[in-house]
Amino acid sequence: MGTALVYHEDMTATRLLWDDPECEIERPERLTATLDRLRQRGLEQRCLRLSAREASKEELGLVHSPEYVSLVRKTQVLGEEELQALSGQFDAIYFHPSTFHCARLAAGAGLQLVDAVLTGAVRNGLALVRPPGHHSQRAAANGFCVFNNVAIAAAHAKQKHGLHRCVPGWLQGCGPRRHSKGRHRWILIVDWDVHHGQGIQYLFEDDPSVLYFSWHRYEHGRFWPFLRESDADAVGRGQGLGFTVNLPWNQVGMGNADYVAAFLHLLLPLAFEFDPELVLVSAGFDSAIGDPEGQMQATPECFAHLTHLLQVLASGRVCAMLECPGVHPECPCCPSPVLEEPAAARPHESLARKEALTALGKLLYLLDGMLDGQVNSGIAATPASAAAATLDVAIQRGLSHGAQRLLCVALGQLDRPPDLAHDGRTLWLNIGGKEAAALSMFQVSTPLPVMTGGFLSCILGLVLPLAYGFQPDLVLVALGPGHGLQGPHAALLAAMLRGLAGGRVLALLEEDSTPQLAGILARVLRGEAPPSLGPSSVASPEDVQALMYLRGQLEPQWAMLQVRLIAEAWLCPGARLCRRGRWGGQGRASEC
Repeated sequence: MGTALVYHEDMTATRLLWDDPECEIERPERLTATLDRLRQRGLEQRCLRLSAREASKEELGLVHSPEYVSLVRKTQVLGEEELQALSGQFDAIYFHPSTFHCARLAAGAGLQLVDAVLTGAVRNGLALVRPPGHHSQRAAANGFCVFNNVAIAAAHAKQKHGLHRCVPGWLQGCGPRRHSKGRHRWILIVDWDVHHGQGIQYLFEDDPSVLYFSWHRYEHGRFWPFLRESDADAVGRGQGLGFTVNLPWNQVGMGNADYVAAFLHLLLPLAFEFDPELVLVSAGFDSAIGDPEGQMQATPECFAHLTHLLQVLASGRVCAMLECPGVHPECPCCPSPVLEEPAAARPHESLARKEALTALGKLLYLLDGMLDGQVNSGIAATPASAAAATLDVAIQRGLSHGAQRLLCVALGQLDRPPDLAHDGRTLWLNIGGKEAAALSMFQVSTPLPVMTGGFLSCILGLVLPLAYGFQPDLVLVALGPGHGLQGPHAALLAAMLRGLAGGRVLALLEEDSTPQLAGILARVLRGEAPPSLGPSSVASPEDVQALMYLRGQLEPQWAMLQVRLIAEAWLCPGARLCRRGRWGGQGRASEC
């Protein structure tokens, strides 16, 4: 399965017919420039191209009133003065004789994409659409948006594919729980446009089958759309209480670290507990660097990492739909520093045996291929008795053959190489140590969490913040003796680390590891989504204590750990939405 790209050239037909400084930025070039860039980079050819179809009247009626759909249909026969007069009745909108056709194509593109993903024809995809949709409401156009493309797609997924939540059985508790009669399917909507998608929020704010997350420029209500309900305390209502999550930015200039931290510390803990079957993205890029409206500093590459982080959810079923494309310049890469070569590898007695040397030779051959760009990732096996020595040699080989910053995540009984330098070139993270300890900002050890919730908290609250702050160009994941990880847990770790270092991840396993473990790691390193971890759980008190201790020790040196939330999301797989929310695993929201 590959990636779908849904588009139709007719969506460029609608355009502004009169002078309106507020609306003139919504023009056909916003769409054509995006498609041209995909073609220049050779990405269009790598996708399954689907031609958008028009959404039907019934499909539009999933979220819009019949009267509103009829009103937009009538714009096809209106003259310019009538179109201008009608446009003036809405906020930041213009109509054109082609608007109805274009807007139906935009909504239909999302429907085609969702159908293709949920039927297994493709793994994920992008719908290049115009006009955008996330501001549109049940009976009103708003902010360049005519029909709410993402909301229609979500409602269609619920109706046609059965993606909905069975409410009885968990609403009396706190946090989402599976209904006893079986597995129920839910939808996560992630809106990273710089403007709040109030239209999506209004349409699903009382629906517990849809978790809506939006970050947006807010500035205490002084930025469009100037709504009180765009603030953080708007968390849904009725049965949907706790399933709307707003992260308002009260200043401009938010950058890569801010966006990644929002995912790691807020969105992903909630998303893992929500456990969606489908992820929809309102993909507005006016939140990227260079857009004069957004005034943010996140680079285009950051959004690739955000997308990768979402792909560990919902078995990788991610559908992105364009909102505002945004405007950003090319970002030149900084020159790499020249670093000294490490000392030659030390001899290891455990490598003297023939089978260990043979395994080491295979590993180094694979590692050299990764460093030379011949392969992107791989798995190597080694005898258990030589695991620590093999890892030591692999670290030295990576540093001496092109890797400038190497991240090593060692699980189980793998001792830190005795002469591992504190020079900032290697970040050593041991999950499975006897106690929580930070020998330096680059050498950290923590016990293996005993609960799934503790494992997720460790990954989201410690491993990934350090990894993204370190920015390695090579990642080694070593599952040593007594690592204690089940296949899904190991797969999730490998999948999330794959977003780093351009995907250059080498997994080191013991030779007696099960074929199932090797197979699942091979699949995620090829790009498949990891399997679900199963029901969520709260981290044990011991796991929480170890994590809090390490964060406290490392926070002064690592900016990605310098995050303060009303509820510390990384303490459990579901962040606690205090006072009004439903999250918290064991009904302890009042403790926040």
